[in-house]
Amino acid sequence: MKMTREQRYRRIEQAEPGEIGKLEALISACPWRQHYHIQPITGLLNDPNGFSYYQGYYHLFYQWFPLGTEHGMKYWYHTRSTDLVHWEEVGIGIQPGDTYDSHGAYSGSAIEKDGQLHLLYTGNTRDEDWIRHPYQCLAIMDESGSITKVHQPVITEVPSGYTEHFRDPKVWQQGDTYYCVIGAQRVDETGCTVLYRSSDLKNWTFLGEIHTGLPNFGYMWECPDYLEMQGQGVLIFSPQGIESHEDEYQNIFQSGYLIGEPLDLQTRQFEHGSFHEMDRGFDFYAPQTMQASDGRRILVGWMGLPDLEYPTDKSGWAHCLTIPRQLSLREGKLIQQPVSEMVKLRGDSEGNHMEFTMNHETRSFADFAGLAYELECEIRDFDAEVVGIELRASLEEKTVLQYDRLAQKVTLDRSQSGATLADQNGNVRRCALNADVLKFHIFVDSSSVEIFVNDGEEVFTSRIFPSKDSTEIRFFALGGKGGFKASKWDY
Repeated sequence: MKMTREQRYRRIEQAEPGEIGKLEALISACPWRQHYHIQPITGLLNDPNGFSYYQGYYHLFYQWFPLGTEHGMKYWYHTRSTDLVHWEEVGIGIQPGDTYDSHGAYSGSAIEKDGQLHLLYTGNTRDEDWIRHPYQCLAIMDESGSITKVHQPVITEVPSGYTEHFRDPKVWQQGDTYYCVIGAQRVDETGCTVLYRSSDLKNWTFLGEIHTGLPNFGYMWECPDYLEMQGQGVLIFSPQGIESHEDEYQNIFQSGYLIGEPLDLQTRQFEHGSFHEMDRGFDFYAPQTMQASDGRRILVGWMGLPDLEYPTDKSGWAHCLTIPRQLSLREGKLIQQPVSEMVKLRGDSEGNHMEFTMNHETRSFADFAGLAYELECEIRDFDAEVVGIELRASLEEKTVLQYDRLAQKVTLDRSQSGATLADQNGNVRRCALNADVLKFHIFVDSSSVEIFVNDGEEVFTSRIFPSKDSTEIRFFALGGKGGFKASKWDY
């Protein structure tokens, strides 16, 4: 039963007696709780926030509504890790309910200054007519981990020419100056990104809109993130309202990027190439990046989408975050690969390894099965029309990853993955790939699959909800032969 608006905008302390206990009981019985992904302790998780490195820890917060699986009163929930793999739950990071975040602490980012971690976020408020009034707020975490809100917002109003859809500040430092981008909607209901400047993170000057070659590209740009790497500028954002076209833009909302010359901070001119989707799967949104102390640029995304129902809703929780991914640029594309630290999940296991040739057949192997694992598969010397892998398979269920040599396309099909998902997204995703050798690097968990194709040239991120009995891995080559080399580690 759906919550009323009043129920959705309660704080934790306003929960009914026993309400959280009921959620926890539901969750403990859920077969789809993840083994190694960040997931909410109760209720709903969405955007990753405040991704940063401070005092020897990676800090990663997420948007959290604790009392149900709908979007309501949002908190920042705090997790931290020394290695990007094993995450510790710290607890509530930012609690909403004050004057300038009365209806939620919305998304934002973090940066270290003067030995403290500064958290810049959007405070969501509503007036008596339920009209939104956003404020950009600041909270500061000290060396002990204690977080204190700055009483007044640091950006108090929406500039002229933009609607109240104005949120998700992402901050960075250039020299002695701080900049932030904010996702915005113009009054003509088109999306864009705006730029601010500050010398102290508390007093911000509105510089204006970033000039891109996309003046009419969706109705809102959420979660913008500007970064520079390998001498180029990259603008990542999540546009809403993009029409699907052939294999492109099939999800209800997209996440993607522009690559170009570094942003001119004086003119705000950003010369760039075409927009590319970051992920070819079903469930990826609102990614955020950080620069690690060793210089790597690392990304985490929300493994979910707004406005969709998921099978775990009935079990009192929704969504998780992706594994961390290292970014690089290759031939004009943003490449995502699992961070090297993920090998720690292999433990002391040497894994299972095998090589075999397939000729118009499907095969499974006793040692290749499981609920949560890492799988590397290389397919070469193939003349088969279709080659691929069935994951989390049984008699009734399977998630199919395949390459069609004639069409030169990779396809992920979750139409038989298990519990059904919302119709709006469909069950098949494809992208073009011209390759003589295929490399699939796959991370499977109880209710998700993340597939890195040819060293991160393409990525498919998806939730799947199979039964616990669906553990088989099947390899296939149809209409010809193919040489397979596979390695698997249990997690």
